[in-house]
Amino acid sequence: MRILFLVGRLGAGGAERVATTLASAWAQAGHAVTLTTTFIPKGECFYPLDSNVDLYHLADDVTPGSQAGLSLRKLAALRTLMRTRKPDVVVSFLTNVNVMALMAAWGLGIPVVVSERTDPVHGRSAGRVLKLLRRMLYPRAASVVVQTEAAIQGMLSQAPGARHVVAISNPLPDALAGMQVASQTKADASASPPIRQLAAMGRLIPSKQFDLLIRVFAQLADQYPDWHLTIWGEGPMRESLHQQIDAAGLGARIQLAGNTSQPWQALSKADAFAMVSAIEGFPNVLLESMALGLPCVVMDCPSGPAEMTRQGEDALLVPLGDEAALSQSLSRLMSDANLRLTLGDSAAQSVRSRYGLPAVLAQWQTVLRDVTQAGGL
Repeated sequence: MRILFLVGRLGAGGAERVATTLASAWAQAGHAVTLTTTFIPKGECFYPLDSNVDLYHLADDVTPGSQAGLSLRKLAALRTLMRTRKPDVVVSFLTNVNVMALMAAWGLGIPVVVSERTDPVHGRSAGRVLKLLRRMLYPRAASVVVQTEAAIQGMLSQAPGARHVVAISNPLPDALAGMQVASQTKADASASPPIRQLAAMGRLIPSKQFDLLIRVFAQLADQYPDWHLTIWGEGPMRESLHQQIDAAGLGARIQLAGNTSQPWQALSKADAFAMVSAIEGFPNVLLESMALGLPCVVMDCPSGPAEMTRQGEDALLVPLGDEAALSQSLSRLMSDANLRLTLGDSAAQSVRSRYGLPAVLAQWQTVLRDVTQAGGL
């Protein structure tokens, strides 16, 4: 099968990690995969990519000209690419890329599978115009993929008439699935090492609410002097978060560690994980932390955390916006080694069985088979 896979960019985000994982797996299965970035010129791919994947940057072939006509020139370049590569199916990630893919494929008879990577109702990445285009164009998609069962009805409310709306979770990469569960590497969970690490990871943007995490950790810092907080990621809030840390006098105990190309190795060294986002689609970093056996404290934001943690069976699930409950849950986790061990083992067993790469690939394969047999619009 010839698959043209469209993403906006290939930086350090969660959607990019899933895209490279799927593209590599499809190439290893014998498909001809062209992974195409639509918004950036030629550059490095942050995550590992199978050598059989053809990496293509649409921006390199966009005709130079005024900024005003850039969107139309990109659209024309993408339509030319579709005509030249003659894919059996186009797979697209993220709303803005999805809309462009559906417009470019109009009348070519190529089925387009679009995938939303945030909650379609609560997500903040799509403005009014983009939401209108989504509502108009998604019914032309051969299939619409969301990340959780809870998001299906939300998607149908945003794009009435959308066909074949299905939920496919993000997969655990094979490399992570083969790693040992972190809790199994700690010889004595009741021992007290000099330093324990609470980890968090994501873009330093308002929706991740790292300022909230820092504030709550600072309130607990004196009570748990052996705990440090490490936040992995980069973004526009770095300076304000640094100022918050300095104001709390915790520069020695709270670290903004920047991006890492080895997130699993970084997380596996932690003793617990916290995610306090206000909105997510299907948070890869939570999935991967649980798979590594990290005990987790998670805000019950839309969407993903409740489904991933089985309504709080495999993590401490905190009501969205409840700062007091977040503080209580972090305190429980930092004070109770047995709870950390129990939650970590439960989380690892649960997500490894539900979100393994073979199971997720089988779901995608069903969608791709169905849409190629049905044909495009």
